[in-house]
Amino acid sequence: MNFHVLTLFPEVFGSLNHSMIKRGVEDGKISINPVNIRDFATNARRQTDGYPYGGGAGMIISAEPIYLAYKSLNLSGSRVVYLTPGGRVFDQALAQELSLERDLILLCGHYEGIDQRIIDEIVTDEVSIGDFVLTGGEIAAMAVIDATARLVPDVIKPESLAHESFSNGLLEYPQYTRPPEFLGRKVPEVLLSGHHGEIERWRHEMALEKTRRKRPDLLDGGACGVQE
Repeated sequence: MNFHVLTLFPEVFGSLNHSMIKRGVEDGKISINPVNIRDFATNARRQTDGYPYGGGAGMIISAEPIYLAYKSLNLSGSRVVYLTPGGRVFDQALAQELSLERDLILLCGHYEGIDQRIIDEIVTDEVSIGDFVLTGGEIAAMAVIDATARLVPDVIKPESLAHESFSNGLLEYPQYTRPPEFLGRKVPEVLLSGHHGEIERWRHEMALEKTRRKRPDLLDGGACGVQE
């Protein structure tokens, strides 16, 4: 899967070069291609923004450099996700859906946003990672890349994904590792028993209990986009 990111700050995406994402890139399962919108500015100062018509605070990214950056990819027909507070809330179901794409274009706004005409022309999906405002779309785009890339086949072993939060509509059960006792707190005996059937039952019960306590909306058919 190929992630193409239209951004004014391509250097930000170097921070994804670690852990699972790095291995996925090295194995050829995914690629991350930041495209600098500023490279497509047609004026001498490489200016990409302008004052909003009608007045108001802040600056707006102009349509032309975004459009030229988009056209340079030669990926007409691919999904273009614009990261914006007004979009559909990103969740695990959408991450799974996006992971099936061969090429995904992520458009990062900045300042006070982007010219509406570019949204009308090329954007297929408007997506938000929550009800808050960021300085730009780069952090949101990285969250989408991370959550989506790990669902691409063979980036992570399927068995590692099977019991994660939201994979079955529940939060993940509590996890423990060595030592068996820490600060007086012991690992539940069932996890030390070697009885796989009992362990699976305990994990399911704990996942239900955790979900009821922390995210009861999930049991009512709600959805969430925060990965533990």
